Amino acid sequence: MSESNIVLPALRAIEVNLLWFVLGSAIIALLYGMYLAWKVLKAPQGSQAMIEVAKAIQEGSAAYLARQFKVMGIFIVLITIALYFIYKAVYVNDPTLALGIAVAFLLGSCASAGAGYVGMSLAVRANVRVANAALTSFKKALELAFEAGTISGMFTVGLGLLGATIIFMLFKENAMKVLIGFGFGGCLVALFMRIGGGIFTKAADVGADLVGKIEKNIPEDDPRNAAVIADNVGDNVGDCAGMAADVFESYEVTLVAAIILGASVLMDKHFLLVYGAGASLMALKLIIYPLLVRAVGVFASIIGTWAVRVKESDNVVNPMKPIKRGFWVAAIASIIGFGAVNFFYLKDPVTHQPDWRFFMATLSGIILAVVIEWITDHFTHTENRPVKETAYASKTGPATMLLTGFGLAKESSVWAILAIAATIFASMKIFGGDIALAAYGVALAGLGLLTTTGFILAEDTFGPISDNANGIFEMSGANKGAGARAQEIITKLDAVGNTTKALTKGFAIATAVIAAIALFRSFIAEAGLSQIGIQLNVPDVFIGLLIGGAVPFLFSSILINAVSKTAFFVVEEVRRQFREIPGIMEGTTKPEYYKCVDIVTTSAQKELIGPALIAVCTPIAVGFGLGAAALGGYLAGAILVGQLLAVMLSNSGAIWDNAKKVIEMGAHGGKGSDAHKAAIIGDTVGDPFKDTAGPAINPLIKVMNLVAILILPMLLMGLRLRYSMGIVVVCVSLIIFAVWLSKREGLLKEE
Repeated sequence: MSESNIVLPALRAIEVNLLWFVLGSAIIALLYGMYLAWKVLKAPQGSQAMIEVAKAIQEGSAAYLARQFKVMGIFIVLITIALYFIYKAVYVNDPTLALGIAVAFLLGSCASAGAGYVGMSLAVRANVRVANAALTSFKKALELAFEAGTISGMFTVGLGLLGATIIFMLFKENAMKVLIGFGFGGCLVALFMRIGGGIFTKAADVGADLVGKIEKNIPEDDPRNAAVIADNVGDNVGDCAGMAADVFESYEVTLVAAIILGASVLMDKHFLLVYGAGASLMALKLIIYPLLVRAVGVFASIIGTWAVRVKESDNVVNPMKPIKRGFWVAAIASIIGFGAVNFFYLKDPVTHQPDWRFFMATLSGIILAVVIEWITDHFTHTENRPVKETAYASKTGPATMLLTGFGLAKESSVWAILAIAATIFASMKIFGGDIALAAYGVALAGLGLLTTTGFILAEDTFGPISDNANGIFEMSGANKGAGARAQEIITKLDAVGNTTKALTKGFAIATAVIAAIALFRSFIAEAGLSQIGIQLNVPDVFIGLLIGGAVPFLFSSILINAVSKTAFFVVEEVRRQFREIPGIMEGTTKPEYYKCVDIVTTSAQKELIGPALIAVCTPIAVGFGLGAAALGGYLAGAILVGQLLAVMLSNSGAIWDNAKKVIEMGAHGGKGSDAHKAAIIGDTVGDPFKDTAGPAINPLIKVMNLVAILILPMLLMGLRLRYSMGIVVVCVSLIIFAVWLSKREGLLKEE
């Protein structure tokens, strides 16, 4: 029995009312986001020079996203049409479901893109206001930056919850089938945004650093560097738009996975035996519970953001303290909230007592969030041993620095996957070995991990806002004569912004893996593999496992090479301008910033097509070529390797970056020393690791899992051999084309 055959129990009046409550919470999130946007935009922008720099960043960011949306739009329209005709053949007796899935995919795509666009649009308008506030008040600058970040968080949770709830209210008992399309739309757009934004931001960053810091020995955001505007634009299209879309699809996919697994318990004999006549009612509660947890998260995140406050004083405190306090307030409010939902709603239909196992499973997600935060903080924070050790290694050159950081990052990946394994084990113990409920418990852990999504995304967007504010502060000349206190304020905000970005990347990877595991379990159940399992002794299955493990390597290889190639062209352009345009180095002539922006924009659009084709086509080729069991092996390999690789790439980049910052604070000779130059090399190597390839693996593994679930009904229908082989040939051809596309403009061609 597959997902396409499950029909949810009829909704009672209480469930309908609860759905209205969830819908109301989504609207509140959007209204709160709009209020904060109005409040942020009221703040003064500062001098004309600051406004001009900010305007250049705004225009570059908007132009890039406009071009990216055009490229994405072609894929989205084609897939929308394809989904309709595919599911029209699956749901022959109810064509409205096929239309619903296609439209839901389109809406999910638009919502994910919208979340990214809104977050970025406000970030590029808040940066100059934060820079101006830093001239006079630490309190105003910190709170303004975090409120601007909160806008992204509120629109992400609001749009996600609004879309899912409307689908539920429209399709009721058949909502689960349609929600798959909504989740897939969010995932695919996140993949595009992560790939394109990641290539853009890191190619610009690497190009700017290699010429500016190493060759010309000028500061990071020096206006004489032709790539500096592209670098600041990249912070927004990568870390704002990209992360918002990424977290949006994690938010949706964990919800979809929990709903699917909640409905799937109706296929479990043990569940039916335990609950008897109340099994249908209990399954309905398990389906509604994830939506209620999400609604609780909206209010918890809002309360948490209120706690990010500091007193006005002459001392500039560590900005991380109020942010951490806000996270704990949000987490505790979430625990109280979903505990109350469990107590009043999630009662055993046999004993009529609250079943606290579901509360414990959701709580395990909060605990996992704390553990992931600790692991990430331990390995990437400037005050901890791993980063200090890596900085010390730079005294003997870039090689030892790179080796030290890389080794530590590999270790961090092990602890991260063990934390996830412990969460899965805890779910098994909580539900006493009941496989169906344990799988549902894993999905609840993902819900718990992302309960405070609004706050987590506020943390992340705070990073690029602070980074851009620092850039505007320097590029506009506001730092000259502003005073030591203003410089201290903007520097501390920027430094903490780097920490919050590293922490939220850890959250994003953990949620990606938890969501993928939940989706994997639903795939196994729907494919009828629960009893026999994934048999690795079967050659076809083992081949699927090998291919699945290889895909994250191919995928990340293409992205890292894309950054390398593009950065090469940026370096050449910056060098050309220094060489051919008189007066740049003296500061009497402005560089041609737009040329570097155009280079990275064009390259990002070209390079995002290939990885997207690999993500969609590879699971289809394996499924139709080797069968559902082999596809299950493929997904297992992709999840395991994807998690290990994503954490290793993200943390290695963060370790190298912060080791550089330790040296810039005065250690081992400080700025301009040989150790500093070695650290810059490490930082530039780590840039595409932590901000391009690593984060892009998050949506990759979820896209592949959702594609597998979407094609499963056709696999189970048993298409004729010639049709299956035709699909395989087309998909393999597109994969070959994707690899060729990534290599067609190599560097050797320039000689």
